[in-house]
Amino acid sequence: MVEQQRQRVEQEMTKMVNEIDRDFLRKMQGTMHRCAAKCCDDNVMSLESVQRCIENCGVQLNESQNYVQRELEGLQHRLQRCVMDCNDTVKDKMGPNPANTEISKYTLMFENCAVKCVDKHLELIPSVMKAIKNVLSQKV
Repeated sequence: MVEQQRQRVEQEMTKMVNEIDRDFLRKMQGTMHRCAAKCCDDNVMSLESVQRCIENCGVQLNESQNYVQRELEGLQHRLQRCVMDCNDTVKDKMGPNPANTEISKYTLMFENCAVKCVDKHLELIPSVMKAIKNVLSQKV
């Protein structure tokens, strides 16, 4: 069951990343490459100036990618903390030496708690996505 939940999270995060890439980052990437090509077309600039020009072309894309990465990592860390809390709660209830007959009960308790964590955090994706889109739309 835990594997199914991991796959659910992975699928939703992948969908989110693909949408952000398609709607924002790819456009920024195109703009960056066109800008860099113009830098290279300038035969008057020195080598250092061309390099600086190319680097400047990528600043906005790099900042945007870093922002998206931080937001996704934050969501993942929140989910991990929730699952770790489930683990701690079950450990506290189990005590130091649980009987073999009780282990399946505690395993189920942990899995149910972890599923609730996944459900709760997947419900957050639309609001996180909206916030990311709002920030990126100001940069495009």
